[in-house]
Amino acid sequence: MNETIELLQNHRTYRQFDPQHQLPKEQLQAILEAARQAPSWMNGQAYSIIVIDDMAIREQLVAWNPGNPHIAASSVFLLFLADLQRTKQVADVKGTPYLVDEGYQPLLIATTDASIALQTASIAAESLSLGTVISGSVRKDSQKIAKLLDLPEYVYPVAGLSIGKPIVDMKVKPRIPEAAVIHYNGYQPYPYDLIAAYDQTMAAFGEARETKTWSDKFAGFYSHTPDQGFDHFLKEQHLTK
Repeated sequence: MNETIELLQNHRTYRQFDPQHQLPKEQLQAILEAARQAPSWMNGQAYSIIVIDDMAIREQLVAWNPGNPHIAASSVFLLFLADLQRTKQVADVKGTPYLVDEGYQPLLIATTDASIALQTASIAAESLSLGTVISGSVRKDSQKIAKLLDLPEYVYPVAGLSIGKPIVDMKVKPRIPEAAVIHYNGYQPYPYDLIAAYDQTMAAFGEARETKTWSDKFAGFYSHTPDQGFDHFLKEQHLTK
């Protein structure tokens, strides 16, 4: 097995970081350059990255996300944005219509581009023996974050990435059984027993922050109406109607 595959297969999320650890500028630059080289749809690169090393800003983000203190404790926090403002500028200069609010495809493109760049940054950081944790909870504060960070129209947060020096070792978390995830030449049905088995696997894994089984957690999550605040924010950003 080569080093890259071994790194990927041993991924784990770290949430406790040494707040005194300073990330060398060369390492941060290497991570950012790796992220910028990530693939994107049609080479559109429909994303931007905000490097947040200002502690006051990071503490404000934690105040809005008290369950994620790592945003302030890590060495740096990167906010990955879906960015359709850049192509809006192109449309304005070229004098062409900009119809991104006519369907969901542009949102999917920009979200995917930002997500691939984020994952690439995470892998780059891990290759430098750093720890990472991805924070999707920033989306619930999109409107406040937009004001705090002066986000223009046609831009929205996708997720953040905390990078730092771990102070607590973590185990590799078990994944859903392969037969329920990997399909060949078409989607193949699988027995619910695989999900029930995963509940038992995760219970045995004993992650302290999990208070429910995997199935109970997501049955509960998707039983509620999705966040309407984010929908409203996308309308304000002229991304949906």
